[in-house]
Amino acid sequence: MTSDSMLSELDQPFALTSDQVERFRDDGFIKLPDVLSAETIQAYEPEITSKLIELNTLHLPMEERTTYQKAFLQVTNLWPHSDKIREFVYSRRLAKIAADLLEVPSVRLFADQGLYKEPSGGITPWHADQYHWPLSSDRSITVWIPLQPTPTEMGPLSFAVGSHKRDFGRNLGISDESEQVIQQELAAADFTVEDSAYALGEVSYHLGWTFHRARPNLSDQPRRVMTIIYVDADIRVTEPANPAHLGVLESILQGAQVGGLVDTPLNPVLYERS
Repeated sequence: MTSDSMLSELDQPFALTSDQVERFRDDGFIKLPDVLSAETIQAYEPEITSKLIELNTLHLPMEERTTYQKAFLQVTNLWPHSDKIREFVYSRRLAKIAADLLEVPSVRLFADQGLYKEPSGGITPWHADQYHWPLSSDRSITVWIPLQPTPTEMGPLSFAVGSHKRDFGRNLGISDESEQVIQQELAAADFTVEDSAYALGEVSYHLGWTFHRARPNLSDQPRRVMTIIYVDADIRVTEPANPAHLGVLESILQGAQVGGLVDTPLNPVLYERS
């Protein structure tokens, strides 16, 4: 596949059915096969990997890390550091799916994150992403894009089906406590957990308040994942309510004003329905 063909794929619309949108509304997440070709993923993976390794600041031995640090190497906003990664993150195909699932006319970029669960990397504790973000509504969504086939032994993402409709655990950041408390609540309420493998080209989208986790990486290869977080283009910044909000205001939302739109040079509109 040529470079022009890959760019075309990243910009071509992906048709969702009304049943898929309804399922997402009910479940708070959806897995979609064949959203991207293997050729496209394989073309962008080396640059994503290279930049993540270059920008990563976590170098502690695994045994000296916290549970959160053992979960993955995490670098936010790779795209400003690479024109090639910017092409990937700015994909209209991926952004339109986000807008269609959120049922909003336009979405803007909140951030991208490279998440690499190293061999012997530990669990990603149960959590809901939006605890960490000072946003005025629940119209936030993350696409989780594995950069290799991801069998269960590598620790694919697991979702608690329909958990976005419940408000327990929303006061907990990702931690040992969130793993214990949310797991107990989910078990008591008899939630179904979806934790199947991902084929190459399969991606998932989940809402900001959908509880999710990942198992350890028991393989001898890193579980390489690129994520892109989108928000409704009309979403606003709220007063910080926890330390994580303050950190986001200082990094991802530099220059944004409380009460104003999430509208900074780092948060461009990536899709707008014409």
